[in-house]
Amino acid sequence: MRLDQRMKLAPRMIQSMEILQMPQQALEERIEQELSSNPTLELREPGVDSDTLQAQRQQEERDSREGERELIVADDQAANHADDFERLTNLSEEYSETWEANTYETGESYRPASRFDGERDRKLDAMANTAARGPSLYDQLLAQWRLIETTPDLARVGEYLIGFIDADGYLRTSPETLLAQAPADLHLTPDLLEEALTLLQRSLEPPGLAARDLRECLLLQIDAKQRQDPTCDLHAPRLLVAHHLKDIEANRLPRIAKATGLPLERIKQAILDLRQFHPHPGRLLSDQEARIIRPDAIIEYDEQQDRYVARLASGHMPALAINPAYKRLARDARADRRTRQFINQNLRSARWLLDAIRQRQATLLRVINVVLEAQRDYFDLGPQALKPLPMTLVADQLGVHVATVSRAVHEKYLQTPHGIVPLRMFFSGGTETQAGDAMSWTAIQAKLEQIIQNEDKSNPLSDDQLVEELKKHGIDIARRTVAKYRKQLHIPPARQRKEY
Repeated sequence: MRLDQRMKLAPRMIQSMEILQMPQQALEERIEQELSSNPTLELREPGVDSDTLQAQRQQEERDSREGERELIVADDQAANHADDFERLTNLSEEYSETWEANTYETGESYRPASRFDGERDRKLDAMANTAARGPSLYDQLLAQWRLIETTPDLARVGEYLIGFIDADGYLRTSPETLLAQAPADLHLTPDLLEEALTLLQRSLEPPGLAARDLRECLLLQIDAKQRQDPTCDLHAPRLLVAHHLKDIEANRLPRIAKATGLPLERIKQAILDLRQFHPHPGRLLSDQEARIIRPDAIIEYDEQQDRYVARLASGHMPALAINPAYKRLARDARADRRTRQFINQNLRSARWLLDAIRQRQATLLRVINVVLEAQRDYFDLGPQALKPLPMTLVADQLGVHVATVSRAVHEKYLQTPHGIVPLRMFFSGGTETQAGDAMSWTAIQAKLEQIIQNEDKSNPLSDDQLVEELKKHGIDIARRTVAKYRKQLHIPPARQRKEY
């Protein structure tokens, strides 16, 4: 036996932390999941307050009771029952049309749609309208290959090879491995393998598929372009790809000119011609959707108050509410006990979700407001004016734990006058300049990128020279730091940046 203290998180607190850390799109998916599984949660029309929504429900209930009242026809012939007969005729026509539509379209007998079915359809409307994923690269290539007229043996070998083509469109598996892993009934031989591979490379679209390396991929595309347009001159691009691909990657154009005898202008034009070909043709067919970044907040400048203000971008966020009918049913003592337990459980889950979303929005807005005050120079001048901002400083200012701030900025984005930027960018470390001003690492990267953009392209700056240029702006960092930042910015070294 021992006596100790332990910290345990309640499920509600765990859910609150998860919702706080979720990005905008993940939160929308979480809400759609809760809408599909929790009947007590419903969508609220945009711009409709709770009083208006309650009045609409009461009117719907009165209309429902009006439609369900008894049809009484008295014996008095003088009595006017035209309204009753008209209502009966309308009901008959409505149910008749619905019955015919269900019978002829589905072949099933008519079953009246319940009110719950209608509510559930509205909740699942967004998921039902989601576009289905397109066919995979393997399915598309297989469909193309099956349209090719060839022998049965070649057709089977081609299907076998298509299974080894990767997402980039390359067949990087060695011939030895292909021969060793081939099924015994395929009777695969080196000659049959080469013949099927050649037919694949000439038949599949786009050109360049089933290539074994970059050189072969580009040559296949050059050949296909030449067959399509025999008048185009691709002799120089073919020569460079076949014999000087490494020199092109290293930007050694004088060496290519000396080996080929071509002038530099012709070599530069040939390199420009090569840009029309895709180095990864498989990506042109693969179903890889671009990531959509939705800003969590929008930063705008208020001219009257001379300050930047933030508002949450909740345009894609569905408006949620708890259905009051389930609240009344949960308090109804005449209802079944198990039914009330089920409703109460879902009501608690709905309330927890709504509270977690409200807390997330409030915490996120508080953190953003602190960022606006601390990084005012960034919004006025740009990335080069970004200052160091530790998360601990923001946490102390807000009176929360630093982990809460970290979760609040996780994968959150802001729409600023300088574009959409990640919120975490404002919380980088930094150093002091020679003038004693604080400067973040992100601002140093922006300054480095600006220096490289303004350099003489015929004589680009080396990393040592970049260190000296940064010192002229009061930034003293090591050469290895410059090289690291240059790689992070995807900027090649000076040798590859040189223009002839």
